[in-house]
Parts: sequence; C-alpha cells; structure tokens
Amino acid sequence: MIKHIGKHGDRKVAIIFREVPNEEHMALVIYPETLPVAMHDGIMRVIESAEGQTAENLGDALFRSLFPDGRPILETLHREGMMKKVQAKQITVTPTPSSHVNLDEMNAIIREMKTGEDALKRLAELDADAGMTGKVRPRDEFGREVGAGTNLERGPQVAGSDSAKALDDQSLAQTLKAQAERMAAEARGLIAESERLLKEASALLPTQEKKTTRGRKKVAADAVAR
Repeated sequence: MIKHIGKHGDRKVAIIFREVPNEEHMALVIYPETLPVAMHDGIMRVIESAEGQTAENLGDALFRSLFPDGRPILETLHREGMMKKVQAKQITVTPTPSSHVNLDEMNAIIREMKTGEDALKRLAELDADAGMTGKVRPRDEFGREVGAGTNLERGPQVAGSDSAKALDDQSLAQTLKAQAERMAAEARGLIAESERLLKEASALLPTQEKKTTRGRKKVAADAVAR
C-alpha cells in the first residue's frame, strides 16, 4: 500500500502532516483530485518515490521537491491555501491491504512505538556507560573499577552502610596483601644476595690460606739456607 494516502469521507486525501503542532488530534491534508493536472502529477510523483515512501511525513519530502515549473511544492501549497486542517479521527488510512484504521489511532500507535524506541535507546546508552556492552573501564592499582562506588545497579554507596563497610574492609585487606607481597619479594631478594656473598667468601678463603702457607714455607727454607 502507498503511504500518506487516505480518505476523508468519500474523498481521497494526501496526508501532508499526520499531526499539527500543539494539536495532535488534527492533520494537514490536500485533496489531489481538485488540483490542476500538473500539480497533481508532481505531488503524486513525490508520494510514489522512494523518498516519499520513507519519509515520516509527506511534507518533509514535498519541502525538498519542486513542481515541473520550478516552484517549491510545499511552499506553493501553503501560499495558495490548498492545505486543509482536518480532524485525524475523520481520516481513514489503509496500512495493509486487509486493514483500515483511523488516522488518530495510527498516530497513537506510532507515538507508542517511538516512545518504546527512545526507551530502548536510552537503556542501551545506560548499559554502555555502565560497561555492560564490553567497554573496558579504568581500574586502580588494586584492580577496582574507577567510579565503581556509584554502580547503576547498586546506587551510590552511603558512608556507614553495610555495603560501604564491606567495601572498606575489602580495600584494607587488599592493601595489606599488597604490602605483604612486596615485603616477601624484598626478603627473597635479600636472602638471594646473602647467599651470593657467602659463596664469594667461601671461594676466597681457601685461596688466601694457601698463599699464607706457601709464604711460611718459603721463609723457613730461606732461614735454613742461611
């Protein structure tokens, strides 16, 4: 079925805007059959085009289109007073070949759908901000997420509450553990250094004793010779 086409009573209408600002129960329409042939054909060409069928309101497509004589379509319709304001409930549209609905009912359905899409979009943004879509959030030196104290699911942590106390205890335990690991690493380094020094000392002591013994023997031999 072709969008933007309906009936007002027994008359065919092209729905320029489904809703009038501040008057959602009203719509702006034209009666194509009453237009001059050139204007009728120009408007129908826009309606049947891909741009016309994808436009949310026909007026958006007409605003960017021209009549064969070069005049802007929407501006011309407005200037010559060809658009009429009609109650949406008096207009019947055919969204599918087997269904008919009043324009005001269709507008309500579209508004609900748009509201649902906006809600889903907002939820997706919140999920992305909370790191639920795979984003990696920065972490501190203890591996905690920066800003995790205001998690969207838990809400802000209140000082003195059980959850805040548990978080503080966990932070303290992680700090002590990190200090203990650093001290253990330093201790292992000191032990390794002391073992190295002992080995060097052990390697030096026998050599020194041999030199002393050889020296004493030489002194004794010289004395005997003299």
